[in-house]
Amino acid sequence: MSSIKQFQVTFDCAEPERVARFWCEVLGYEAPPPKGFATWDEFHGSQAPEDRGAWFACVDPSGVGPRLFFQRVPEGKVVKNRVHLDVRVGTGLVGEERLAALEAECARLIPLGALRVELLYDGHDVCIVMQDVEGNEFCLD
Repeated sequence: MSSIKQFQVTFDCAEPERVARFWCEVLGYEAPPPKGFATWDEFHGSQAPEDRGAWFACVDPSGVGPRLFFQRVPEGKVVKNRVHLDVRVGTGLVGEERLAALEAECARLIPLGALRVELLYDGHDVCIVMQDVEGNEFCLD
């Protein structure tokens, strides 16, 4: 039996803080600075110039959801994600009520920099495929 109790989700990206702040807004997460620092600016100022802004992290303030870690990588996104987040805004809803909840969340996220890609609706299940500020796919579900 595994003893793992926690995990984090890691995003490769060009601008860790920008992508992290987007996801904080989407999920209601917070981005406390690393231990020993009052602010992220103070932390970044303590780093060598080439390491400044190399990573950023955010956490669920309730402690239930996983930590999200964003790390700078030199290459850009080329193909579809192999793993993506499903943002569960329609849980327990069906039909038009579910679709309305997803559309409302989509409308909230677009001004934050999200891009609507596609509505998937087969008469029963519905989700909206979106992209974050760096093109990483996620679903409103």
